[in-house]
Amino acid sequence: MIEIVNKTQNQYTFTIRAKSGQALLHGSQFDDEKSVKQVFQNIASLQFSRNNFERKTNHSGQFLFLLKNNNGSVIGESQLYDSEMGMENGIKNLINRIGELKKDGSL
Repeated sequence: MIEIVNKTQNQYTFTIRAKSGQALLHGSQFDDEKSVKQVFQNIASLQFSRNNFERKTNHSGQFLFLLKNNNGSVIGESQLYDSEMGMENGIKNLINRIGELKKDGSL
């Protein structure tokens, strides 16, 4: 499932969720809903490679990843994970979920 959220009058974001409802990716902020929908088209066209994911560790030692488009711009950020393996599984789950959303026409 993909949720588009209107945070304020001129700020939109989105969340891609697993079937269980868990958030897999929180989108960057955009000025309008049209820009968010263009990002969905961008995500749908990605041929995922290691370059699309920036793996990070925060100051508390938790892991997260950023999803980037082919130009290197950040599309969204993951939740925090307690382990590197959890983060890698999160990346796999996101890729699989995007594939499912493409198949059913949601993306």
